[in-house]
Formats: sequence, structure tokens, C-alpha cells
Amino acid sequence: MSQQPDPTTVSAGSGTVPNAEQADAWDGDDGRHWVTHRQRYDTMLRRLTPHLLDAAAVTAAERVLDIGCGSGETTCAVARAARHGLTLGVDLSGALLDEARDRAIHEGLHNVAFEQGDAQLHPFPAESHDVAMSRFGVMFFDDPTAAFANIARALRPGGRLAFLCWQDVGRNEWIATIGSALAAAVELPAMGGDGPGPFSLADPRSIRELLDDTGFVDASIAPLVEPMRFGEDVDDVIGFVRDISLVRTLLSDADEETTTKASDAMRTALAPHQSADGILLGGATWLVTANRR
Repeated sequence: MSQQPDPTTVSAGSGTVPNAEQADAWDGDDGRHWVTHRQRYDTMLRRLTPHLLDAAAVTAAERVLDIGCGSGETTCAVARAARHGLTLGVDLSGALLDEARDRAIHEGLHNVAFEQGDAQLHPFPAESHDVAMSRFGVMFFDDPTAAFANIARALRPGGRLAFLCWQDVGRNEWIATIGSALAAAVELPAMGGDGPGPFSLADPRSIRELLDDTGFVDASIAPLVEPMRFGEDVDDVIGFVRDISLVRTLLSDADEETTTKASDAMRTALAPHQSADGILLGGATWLVTANRR
């Protein structure tokens, strides 16, 4: 077997990143926010993650690419499955990659590495992976066609692709509940439409066309809905939401009355979602699988 990568290694990747706005956000405030709330996000997605791992179906000797790997939960999970193979996690955020490296070291994994870069132009060796996967990391490309073509290039012929992305805003209880509450106090930006963002792959027809155009076949796009635990109670969730960069920006210049109005509206909207397991809000996703042509 070839020499295994060092889990402490982080590469600057390809250098210049055309997706500058996303790169700045994820290597800045958004990355900081995700590091601060790393455990919360892992818990929030705990019912969705197993569906992705099952779909990726990684075996012991495979080479795996995790796109937008964040703090490395999914990367480390597939590295354990590919115990005789190699796993590479790629992300825009240096801070999240530091968390991922620490996690891999803590778990005693020696077959995993992390590189900082944008998967739409990162110079992956051709046909170097058996599986490419992503948990909500493929919606932030400013050129999705270039990105998925580059991911396809990194896969061997017949290699597998599996990822989770959000369905549209209206089908996601979490964004509808929190967004409607905030809209009672401040004007919100449009959440869908063109351009990189969490809902950029909400249309399954567009996903299928994108995959067809970038070297993938046998695409399957299955709806998946699971409850997501946002926090212990209403006040816990409000504190978390107010630390999201978009919300923090919207409220940064707001007067006390507006800020109080936003918090009160969120409190009213979130209270019915309290359960014995905390605040649960539904998440509607697409579970997408395909093969490289």
C-alpha cells in the first residue's frame, strides 16, 4: 500500500480562488461560527449523517474524497470505514480544518489528510479516488459546472458520488420558522435563487442536468426529511441564531427595540418545537448519488 498521509498536514491547495466571497466567509466569520458551534452542528445533523454514510457505502480499501469536510466528522467516519485506504477532506476554512486535524489525531486515525482549497479548482490527481462525498458542502460553488467536472476528474471511471443538499426554503421547517420570526423585525435577503448558497441545489432537475453535463451517470435524487436538534431550549437556540453571521450583521445596527422584537418573535416561533430532546425543527434534503461515467 502507498504511504499513508499525515493527518496533521494542511495544504494551501491551488492558491488563487475565484470564489472569493465564499472563501473569505468560510475562512473568516462563517468558519469561526462553525468552530464555536461544532458540536451543536454535528448533533443537529446526527439523523441525516447516517443516510449519507450508508449511501457512500465506503469499503475497507477505498480512497475517499470529502468535499467541504468542515470539522471532519464525516471524513473521520469514512476513514474508519476505509481503514486500509486513504481519505482526504477538503474545505475552504482553515479554522475548521484545524478542528478536523485535532479530531483525527484524537481518534488515532493515520489514513486521513486535510487540505485547504476550493474543490472547483483544486488540483486533485486524476482518477485518484473511488468515492467523493459531501454533507452540505457542494452548494457554495460560484461555478458548479467547473466544480462537479473537477470532482468527476478526481474519481476513477465508475467511481461513486454521494452528497446531501437542502431542498427549497419552503420545505425546510428550520429556515421557515427562524426566518419568519426574524422577518417580523428586520428585512431578510432572498434565500434562494442563483449563486452560491445553501439552497443553490434545491431544484432536482437542475441537479440532474448538472451531473449529466459534468461526467456523471445513473443519478438518483431521493427526498429525505429528518428532525434536527437546534439546541437545549428556546433561549439556547436564540443565542445560537444570533451568532450566525447573517443574523449578527442584520442586527448589528438595530436599536434595542428591534433586537428585542426579533428575540421575542423567535421565542414565540420556537416554543412549540420544544421536546424532551430539545428544540427540534424539520430539515428537508436531497440525498444524491451518481457514478462517474
